[in-house]
Amino acid sequence: MDTVSFLRLNIRWLAAGALLTFMSSFGQTFFISIFAGEIRAEFGLSHGEWGGIYALGTLASAIVMVWAGGLTDHFRVRTLGPVVLVLLASACAFMATNHAAWLLPAVIFALRLTGQGMSSHIAVVAMARWFTQTRGRALSIATLGFSAGEAVLPLLFVALLTMYDWRLLWGAAGLVALLGIPILISLLREERTPQSMAKSSQSLGMNKRHWTRNQAMSHWLFWVMVPSILGPSAFGTALMFHQVHFSEIKDISHLTFVAMFPVYTAVTTCSMVLSGWALDRFGTPRLIVFMYLPAVAAFLVFGLGTGTGGLLLGFVLFGLTSGANATLPNAFWAEFYGTGSIGAIKAMAAAVMVLGSAIGPGLTGWAIDAGIGLEAQYTAVSVYFLGATALLFFGVRKAATLLPPRA
Repeated sequence: MDTVSFLRLNIRWLAAGALLTFMSSFGQTFFISIFAGEIRAEFGLSHGEWGGIYALGTLASAIVMVWAGGLTDHFRVRTLGPVVLVLLASACAFMATNHAAWLLPAVIFALRLTGQGMSSHIAVVAMARWFTQTRGRALSIATLGFSAGEAVLPLLFVALLTMYDWRLLWGAAGLVALLGIPILISLLREERTPQSMAKSSQSLGMNKRHWTRNQAMSHWLFWVMVPSILGPSAFGTALMFHQVHFSEIKDISHLTFVAMFPVYTAVTTCSMVLSGWALDRFGTPRLIVFMYLPAVAAFLVFGLGTGTGGLLLGFVLFGLTSGANATLPNAFWAEFYGTGSIGAIKAMAAAVMVLGSAIGPGLTGWAIDAGIGLEAQYTAVSVYFLGATALLFFGVRKAATLLPPRA
């Protein structure tokens, strides 16, 4: 099926996925970190203290995601999606009205679980379950919501911060989340895959069977994937989380930093679309083993580069990995473990990802307070990605022999 026909026949469900991934922005690090300076000043926090609070709230959300993510195996998107958006709006209101430092971990927990965790999880699980032969295209289109959020929201809200109080802007974010509910309900008046047909439409994984979550977790390939899932989440989060401090040490303005986001988003979007097309053509095993190599170069540039040019190059390289990371791993779980329990299995992967986003800010914030600069840290991160790539290369190549033939 050509792309135009594919979009015409499926635009309603693809748009629902894109809406959910866009709304997840309000719980993503790139959005929360816009207000890092205001939050630290308001509550008198050091980089390490703010990173620790962020890590604690995010870690708690990762633990809950193990259970909450499995709800996608039992509830339709049109039922679960609106509930999550109500909770996301409530979390934004919580941030806008909270004046107690001791409640900040709870605020971060609520934002991360409903935004980064469940909003994005529902979208990618739906795409993986609803589409089989065109799964790559579906994931790449639905995850464009991530790119739209990264391109628009940082520049918009950094500009608005010069005119309005940061708490008022969090209230506005909650209102946007609420406005998304009737749109989502309208798009999903008809579920693409009726629940009664779900079993017959599911695709098989390794050894021509559906894997349960416990079976997947006891299989060696899951643990081979863990460093690769952790890396982009941990260190991509750290990059966004410390954007104010990173701008200072690179001697550029914060506005210059966020001005890179549209370029980063454009590269990410192109990478998403191309990786989605390539996924449907070549399959996950051939592609996923190479997807983190640009991140190796990106963090080397972030560590050693100088000026606006170095920052731009780093974002371009990291955008290549980020785009592929939005499609290939999500297709990986469905292709290697089947879609029978994809919600529960993907929930474990999402929990690992959220755990990474807890580790990144906490670890790097602690290191900053200990006198280890971000530039030295990012150089070490490039070595981490190189090791994760080597592990993934040999693990996936071995596991691919257990897959059923591609249709």
